[in-house]
Amino acid sequence: MLVRLPKTVEQAREHLTGGAVPIGGATLVWATWQRDGFPEQAMSLRELPQANVIGPEELGGAVVLSRIDDRVPYVLRAAAGTVGTGAVRRAATVGGNLAGSALRCLLPAALVLEARATVLTSHGVYETDLAEVTAKRPLLLGLRWTAPVASAYHKAPGEAGGEPPLVVATALHTGADGRHRLRAAVRDGYEVLTATATYGPDAPRPLDELRETPLADVPGTWDLLTEQVTTLVAAAPHD
Repeated sequence: MLVRLPKTVEQAREHLTGGAVPIGGATLVWATWQRDGFPEQAMSLRELPQANVIGPEELGGAVVLSRIDDRVPYVLRAAAGTVGTGAVRRAATVGGNLAGSALRCLLPAALVLEARATVLTSHGVYETDLAEVTAKRPLLLGLRWTAPVASAYHKAPGEAGGEPPLVVATALHTGADGRHRLRAAVRDGYEVLTATATYGPDAPRPLDELRETPLADVPGTWDLLTEQVTTLVAAAPHD
């Protein structure tokens, strides 16, 4: 198997066009390849600068989970820190987790950050939403978002080989008009549900809005949502 290591986006596009299979951290594909046979060409983005950025409003698709630190919002680094074992986090990538994994452990965090994805196909680079990333599983170059005021994350204990554990993630955003927008996401099994509550001087109770959404009906969720939202609202700037 020939492994391609592009250093530019154009090289990566050419390799895709030539049939190279994205490898990510190989944590999801290696066993399948051992069973079914290895492709002639694979491609890693570990040497592509655009896919390796880490910052307060961006994260590259080739970044391994163990590298995600306090340069990114809390909700995202907390999500990354709970994926698998240390050995898995040292190999698994952001792109592999979001576009290749059925668990998509980073998805609730990315959704509450209102992240947009930059993806690469054989036709070029474009920006899209996370729904397309999870549905079509394109090659993820990276994520971008606007830094939130504050964020929170909780992952329930899980059993090896069992159902994916409950995840509750929230982030607080403030608009130019001073109104606040609270985004919440819950992973219930393999499904991720989201909701938004907007509030300001004339609507100060975001929990009332969230209580009317499907998130409130997920077992074990409401107390966690209440705790997170209360903390985030207290962190909101006040005039």
